[in-house]
Amino acid sequence: MRFSVFQVSRQGGRKKNEDRMGYSYTSDSALLMLADGMGGHPDGEVAATLAMETVARLFQTMAQPQLDNAADFLAQALMAAHDALRQHAADRAMPDTPRTTLVMAVIQSGQVRWTHCGDSRLYIVRAHQLLARTQDHSLIEHGRRHPHDQARTETTEPNRHVLFTCLGSPTRPLFSVSDPLVLQQGDTLMLCSDGLWASLPEQDIVAELSQQTVENAVPALVDKALQQAGQRSDNVTCLALTWLTPDLSINTPPGSH
Repeated sequence: MRFSVFQVSRQGGRKKNEDRMGYSYTSDSALLMLADGMGGHPDGEVAATLAMETVARLFQTMAQPQLDNAADFLAQALMAAHDALRQHAADRAMPDTPRTTLVMAVIQSGQVRWTHCGDSRLYIVRAHQLLARTQDHSLIEHGRRHPHDQARTETTEPNRHVLFTCLGSPTRPLFSVSDPLVLQQGDTLMLCSDGLWASLPEQDIVAELSQQTVENAVPALVDKALQQAGQRSDNVTCLALTWLTPDLSINTPPGSH
């Protein structure tokens, strides 16, 4: 299993950076994750950090060296992070629970699966084309997917970017786990906070990831997003991985190198 990975997080025009990102891997499995602590609730940076730590700890326990079931892990990890936030608030008698988005992906056996809650995104680029992208859990994205609800969405213009699910909320978070996608050599996965995708056209993101290595594309995208948004920029966080394993490797037995 060979890949190249790079990550950058920069503070925009906010008082603090509540984004968190990271990755963990064994010889046969890799985990990518990114969380964006939500403003309007207490301790957004604590929420993002706690979610990341919970997921990473679970991965390190269960990936020996592979996960038995990547889909089950993603669902279990997301709910474990949600429960950790709720417990954190209960232990401290907090009137409101810290909340965060979360997007994560697992790669093993030459395949990738992912899940997310909120509006932090995953992109997959292959051969200069966008192969897959997560759909935000927001009013504006809901309106795009359900045109019959568009009129209602347009009447609530100031709230169009409000999320209808996240980790730490009083209700069970909404999420789904993707089907497995077989990776091809050169495929690039990118996880990012809304500070990046909200400032850049999708075609610019795809072009940057297609034309440069992740070591160059990630800082370039972050810089462009900050420049485009100016002084009002959100924090911008980006983590990208390019799959370098030859395609034939997916036919070898698990654990082979």
